[in-house]
Amino acid sequence: MRLRIVIILVALLGLAGFLGYQMELVLPGSPPDLNATYTPLTQSAPRGIGSYDVLGQVVSRAEAEQLLQTESGRERLSPEQGAVEITEDLLDLGRKTFYQESFGNDVLFTDVVGIVDGPLGLGKLAQSILALKGQPTSNLQVTLDQDVKLGNRTFPAGTVINTGLDVAKGSLVPLGLVNHLDHGQLRVGITCALCHATVNEQTGRIIEGATNTDINLGMLLAMAPNSAALFRQTDVNPTQIPAGGQTYRTSEGETAQLPDPQLMEDAVDEALLSWPPGNFVSNGDLTNNSAKVPSSYTHDAFPFAWSGVASIGWFHGLTTLNNAVFGLNADPTTTADAAPEVLGIDKDLYLGTMFQNAPHSRYRLPEGAQPSEFFEQVDPTPGTPGMNWTIKMPEYPKGTLFMQNGLMAATPGHTVAAELNGMSAWQNTLAPPPNEAVTDVASVQRGAQIFDEANCASCHSGRYFTNHRVIAQREIKTQPARAPASKEFAEAFVPPDTYAPNVPVPLPPDPPVLAVPTDITPEEDIQLAYALSDPAGGYKVIKLIGTYLHAPYLHDGGVAASEAALQPDETGWYRIADPDQIGMVGTLMRGIKPDAAASLRLLVDRDLRQPMIAANKANSDLQRSHVSGEGHEYWVDQKAGFQPQDQTDLVNFLLSLDDDPIALPPSVTSELAAVESH
Repeated sequence: MRLRIVIILVALLGLAGFLGYQMELVLPGSPPDLNATYTPLTQSAPRGIGSYDVLGQVVSRAEAEQLLQTESGRERLSPEQGAVEITEDLLDLGRKTFYQESFGNDVLFTDVVGIVDGPLGLGKLAQSILALKGQPTSNLQVTLDQDVKLGNRTFPAGTVINTGLDVAKGSLVPLGLVNHLDHGQLRVGITCALCHATVNEQTGRIIEGATNTDINLGMLLAMAPNSAALFRQTDVNPTQIPAGGQTYRTSEGETAQLPDPQLMEDAVDEALLSWPPGNFVSNGDLTNNSAKVPSSYTHDAFPFAWSGVASIGWFHGLTTLNNAVFGLNADPTTTADAAPEVLGIDKDLYLGTMFQNAPHSRYRLPEGAQPSEFFEQVDPTPGTPGMNWTIKMPEYPKGTLFMQNGLMAATPGHTVAAELNGMSAWQNTLAPPPNEAVTDVASVQRGAQIFDEANCASCHSGRYFTNHRVIAQREIKTQPARAPASKEFAEAFVPPDTYAPNVPVPLPPDPPVLAVPTDITPEEDIQLAYALSDPAGGYKVIKLIGTYLHAPYLHDGGVAASEAALQPDETGWYRIADPDQIGMVGTLMRGIKPDAAASLRLLVDRDLRQPMIAANKANSDLQRSHVSGEGHEYWVDQKAGFQPQDQTDLVNFLLSLDDDPIALPPSVTSELAAVESH
């Protein structure tokens, strides 16, 4: 009877939510209404309508109008030369793709990983959403109704799970989850909006482009019955797990054994549970090197990714970054062909480990089968490597600076990179809404002066507060695990090519090929981003626009404090009042959102930071996922010769930064004046 009730509930939600509300959010042409977002209330970044992007080279609207007057100019701005015109239609496609397009990952997450089959499945999510009674939340909480054992941990019945899923006002579906009915089977996929949009709980409006700082991806994935399929995103190597009972046939025709499925599942679950909220392991290099989800405020923020590895091609590497999510990170099967060279794992062992415990019978590896042959038979996207919709780049199976694994996410019916370029163009228009909490204009103006006095502008320069460079990890001294994560891929790179942006998908026979220029980013930065010139690698200088929305800080998300954690003493300097609410371990890992102002004080004050680092390092999960909050030792504190008010003013200045700043540092004002004079 209980099972029947759940089935009926899901069916009703399937009709009411997935056919009613989803008519608005999922079906073609229907991302959220703009009036349900902050975007109309925000000073937008330049939209660029009428300009062109020619494989990373920007041609302004004025320049384009001149070029289009001549035959040679029209040739330069033609798709055959790699040119993409920024139009309203392209921006609309980008927004639609951002909210709705999973590129087919719903098959992986539903049929292979099983996210709808675990204790946080559709029934539990539906009950929790209905309990909101139409009110918004930035953290959907789900109460377990039975004991759940994951790895070496048990979550007893009654435990409240902080999913970090955002639900807009009046919505029946979390942001970033899309649902599709296929021959009566409901599948759930993931889109960009899951991590790169959030909901203001007070107003219910969506903040487009803002980081979902508390999305609990590790927990959500660990709750699935076959999270072992995602072993590539952890430090669990199937070659090091004892063999189980299932055999498979190797490419040489020999019989071998797959790793024990329960031991494999437990090991991967433990690794996933070590990820703190807001973090994700984006590189499948068998290192549990979690990093904070970045924002999508991308205008003038190149190069992209924490290490700056997305640095060439359309939109100065942003299209490469967008592709990495769907053409690489969200589908481990895309690495199967490269697994022997990059990871040292045989292709059949790699695929067999993924499929041996799939919850859906169609994708469960039969006893004694050859995994690569089996995958060819069940592949939902036949003719393309991996399960997601991708196309082979000219160099496949080799990777390049442009496409790390030689694959580009692309759905049939579009042209090459249309959806990826659309997202790039649209993301470049996004900006944070003004921070209404900042009201002391005089303090912000003084903080802009302190920004220069503390030499922050030596790296965070220009109108968008980045010099676009990659800084060596040895210099920045932040948590080191993430910086060299792409090295193994890069050592096998070949020169990058692409197809013209007017080539249809699926690809026709012998499509024309274009070379992708690599000179738009300094070679020394490329070498450092991939840890080729320095084995420790480096981190890019991030853009500071929207800082107030994105606590915790640094690439590992380790710098955090609650509002109650700090209090000023009699001298005016802030001290730690509650040591249990500092660091990642004292905030998001306890279901407490970090306070931006308090967290920024920990970033710039060494006396506050050291106890926080110690707290993070004392936590075994954070040690495993490489989160500490160390490094970036640039201080505005007493030992650096500053006064308490100086620190407060700097914090207020950083909290004020949107796309229409209250004040700019003198260095930035001078820089902008020099540019205008030319």
